[in-house]
Amino acid sequence: MFIEKKFIIEDLDLLTYLGSNENLLNFIEMRFNSTINFRGNIIKIKGKTNEIELIENLIKELSYILKKNDIILESDINNVIELLQINNNKVDNVGVSNEKNIVYSGFKDQIRAKTPNQIKYVDLSKKNDVVFAIGPAGTGKTFLAVAMALQSLKKGEVDRLILSRPAVEAGESLGFLPGDLNEKIDPYLRPLTDALQAMITIDKFKILREKNTIEINPLAYMRGRTLNNSFIILDEAQNATKAQMKMFLTRLGNNSKAIITGDVTQIDLPDKRNSGLVEASNILQDIDGIGFIYFDNKDVVRHKLVADIIKAYENNNYNNDYKNNNEIKDNVKLNETNK
Repeated sequence: MFIEKKFIIEDLDLLTYLGSNENLLNFIEMRFNSTINFRGNIIKIKGKTNEIELIENLIKELSYILKKNDIILESDINNVIELLQINNNKVDNVGVSNEKNIVYSGFKDQIRAKTPNQIKYVDLSKKNDVVFAIGPAGTGKTFLAVAMALQSLKKGEVDRLILSRPAVEAGESLGFLPGDLNEKIDPYLRPLTDALQAMITIDKFKILREKNTIEINPLAYMRGRTLNNSFIILDEAQNATKAQMKMFLTRLGNNSKAIITGDVTQIDLPDKRNSGLVEASNILQDIDGIGFIYFDNKDVVRHKLVADIIKAYENNNYNNDYKNNNEIKDNVKLNETNK
């Protein structure tokens, strides 16, 4: 049974934004069977009750996204609709007010999962001691991992955070960078410090570093250690060799968790077949306590062009190593079917 409902857009910024983006309005209308008419600050919807409620909640969530990002993308609309459907059309489960999707409350803003895969990522980390997050740039793999680590530290679940990356060049050599060893290494670890400083103040960051509550080291510095009561993140893991990956995974001590992030399309090793991330993804899928999450261009939360660029490279098969990711996914699905 079809009904008609009117409601008012109280957010003038959203009203102005939607009014100047006809393509966005058309995109919203194409996602539903209901008829949607915008007149002034009044929206009139004619359709089934459950879809009308979903559209109303979508508009409310788009208001939040616009305030936070100053832009609304088609991917934002798709993600919100999917999240609303997952959460039985409850906007509080999607919005910032609900704690379910909030990963960490930083000094600037609340860090929250924004896509279904990101929610699955957070859930996997709660259920498993080791999680592999594999996918393209801009999907929140590292940023959310740091947020989860800080939350674990805040709750007293661990005593320290350890963040690491392989020091592998992407077309440049360490020897050509200025400064001593620490200064040479700093550019490789900068994405990790950037993520931390987006969530905690610089003063707090310095204090935690001085107390060794937060450690940021190249992967090679992990050898010979046993890491107890720690939340450990290995970033850019596609550039860890098979031997390094095994070494890293066997550092895990009592009451510790590890998240390994990487993108198999951006392997910078001289021999791409030596990627420890690809090998680990193929041989560790059946171990209880280890979870895998795979992101794609739909999960990109950076500039819209990032998603478009990733999609173009995938469609053009520019990097044959992308096939490794699909093979890994197929193996995971096969193993899950056989269980």
